[in-house]
Amino acid sequence: SVTQPDVHVTISEEASLQLRCKYSSSVPPSLFWYVQYPQQGLQLLLRYYSGDPVVQGENSFEAEFNKSESSFHLRKASVHWSDSAVYFCALSAQCLSL
Repeated sequence: SVTQPDVHVTISEEASLQLRCKYSSSVPPSLFWYVQYPQQGLQLLLRYYSGDPVVQGENSFEAEFNKSESSFHLRKASVHWSDSAVYFCALSAQCLSL
């Protein structure tokens, strides 16, 4: 499961942004951030499977996987009005038995 505590965020143009995502999973997760712009469908912004914990995404967004804090926070150094949207954190936990 994932939890996004930042329900509604209002910031100034060119300010830095962080949207928090906490997850809970009994197996190593794959984590995703999606964005939905007005009158559009969901678009994948970035994803983490394994490896480098800092993931670069579209439009200068990045997210950092932090296993010890069970977090995958989305960040952008300088936001623009065109970044106004709904952002969704998602998790996929697959358990493979051999």
